[in-house]
Amino acid sequence: MSVWNPDNIKDVAESVGIASLSNDVVENLSRDVEYRLSQVLEEALKFMRHSKRTTLSTQDISQALRVLDVEPLYGYESTRPLRFGEASIGPGQPLFYVEDEEVDFEKLINAPLPKVPREISFTAHWLAVEGVQPSIPQNPTSADSRNQELVPKGPGANSSLAAINGNDNVAVKPLVKHILSKELQLYFEKICSAILDEANDEYRVAAFASLRSDPGLHQLVPYFVQFVAEKVTHNLKNIFILTQMMQLTSAMLDNESLYVDPYIASIVPPVLTSLVGRRLGDPSSSLAHFPLRDLAASLIGLITKKYGRTSHTLKPRLARTCLKHFLDPNKPLGTHYGAIMGLQAIGGPDVVRALIIPNLKVYESVIKDEIVDDGPRRAEAEMVLGAIFAALRTLEDERGEMMNGQSGNGGEEMKAKLVEKVGELMGTKVFEMGRPRLAHAVLEDQVWLRGS
Repeated sequence: MSVWNPDNIKDVAESVGIASLSNDVVENLSRDVEYRLSQVLEEALKFMRHSKRTTLSTQDISQALRVLDVEPLYGYESTRPLRFGEASIGPGQPLFYVEDEEVDFEKLINAPLPKVPREISFTAHWLAVEGVQPSIPQNPTSADSRNQELVPKGPGANSSLAAINGNDNVAVKPLVKHILSKELQLYFEKICSAILDEANDEYRVAAFASLRSDPGLHQLVPYFVQFVAEKVTHNLKNIFILTQMMQLTSAMLDNESLYVDPYIASIVPPVLTSLVGRRLGDPSSSLAHFPLRDLAASLIGLITKKYGRTSHTLKPRLARTCLKHFLDPNKPLGTHYGAIMGLQAIGGPDVVRALIIPNLKVYESVIKDEIVDDGPRRAEAEMVLGAIFAALRTLEDERGEMMNGQSGNGGEEMKAKLVEKVGELMGTKVFEMGRPRLAHAVLEDQVWLRGS
């Protein structure tokens, strides 16, 4: 027995031209209609529950019909509540119906058709990886950022408003900006002002200590790198600012919480400028720039040690740059000093043995006259000579203890070999130092050939 009224089946059959139906057919159709209705209601209730609602809506019925591959109903997609009217067909028999809104057909026909809305879609892409923006079409380029100021403001700049106004032919590319919080902006300003405050040492030390230990500075790394590059570029005559920029770079490299690998290519140029720059500081103070070059050399050594494995070309490029400045006789002695210290810091004894020692005899012609003459550049020449001997001492430390008795035998022969290998000035000074291990370290390749 079907719950669905069989008379409804007969009424529908008569409306489509079927005059007579057997009772068995009517009964079977009633059961099928009841099954189909229950199936639609079950699917609609699923949509209602997944939407966290307790009231069934027409949207749920439409979604259920779509899932069951049935053409959905039309005319009930409005989210506004339906207005019901009441009509009486007899005593005690009210009839409720949905009030239809009166529509002016002339206005409806002449009205322009609405634009078809676009399908909603979602795509995922990386805005930034470890603070570095990938170069993909979805992300803005530097040219886009500069041209953003030329984009027209107003309703035409918004793609949604432009579509409503019919001006949707303009392609608008969304920009993703790196926005710093007010706290980070204030921190950046305070750190920069503290570093450049020459009168307050305590303030400056506290700023560097914060940079070395604070774990939440990832977003500020590119800003600090740019700050260092700008200050070094525009303050080559100010030793204090250059020194503070190297200290700032050292603090960032010492902070284990910061991922600095993507910025090494931008960090190295200011450090190299402070290492082998042609004119650094006040020309009246000839020795003031040497501590700055020592600090820059230590930074170059730190960079090659920490990041040389991830970038296989970093160490050769730095060594090639320092060697080029070392062998250029037109460069000032300060540049030669920085190049020697840089080569020593980059590769230690191996680089000293391979790049510095073979060129000492040629370099002697550059420094010999300055050492002998009592001129204004003698102090700088002595600093360069000290850097060379500091590099040679790394070979002595690496070699270790030599056999006893070698230092006293063949003194003149040892001196002749030193002069032949590194020149008269260097060879004589190494011999006169009375350090046999140092002499044997300089002549290591010749000692090895003798023992073979």
